[in-house]
Amino acid sequence: MKEEIRKLARLQRLERVRAIAKQAAAAEVARAEGTLAQLQALAARTGNLAADYAARDDARDGSELLRLARFSGGLQGVRSRTLADAARAQDLADRRQIELAQAERRRAAVEERATEAARELAAKAKTPILGARRQSGTDLE
Repeated sequence: MKEEIRKLARLQRLERVRAIAKQAAAAEVARAEGTLAQLQALAARTGNLAADYAARDDARDGSELLRLARFSGGLQGVRSRTLADAARAQDLADRRQIELAQAERRRAAVEERATEAARELAAKAKTPILGARRQSGTDLE
């Protein structure tokens, strides 16, 4: 009986550890999703700026037009690098989501084992029903 009690306590501790690991995984998911959202917003803003500068036609001479074209090209380069960073952030966020799902499965498995151990312990602690004994004698007595 003591061994079952120790096993149940160990499973409950393991469940608490797994719950903490799940919370940490959820925090990592939130950070990855936040980074992804920031990078996507930055890429959109940079793309808008590049398009606005590319559409300008108020250059007074060739050198100003060249500077404007270089600046717009530089913004497009920043945008493409930001989009590449956003793609990497999307991959990271997806991996973190998978890790979160795995952490939840591990926690749920331990919870199920702990519940089963508690049920078994409760069943052993229960006193047997006396009416379940085999009757002795005959009906004539």
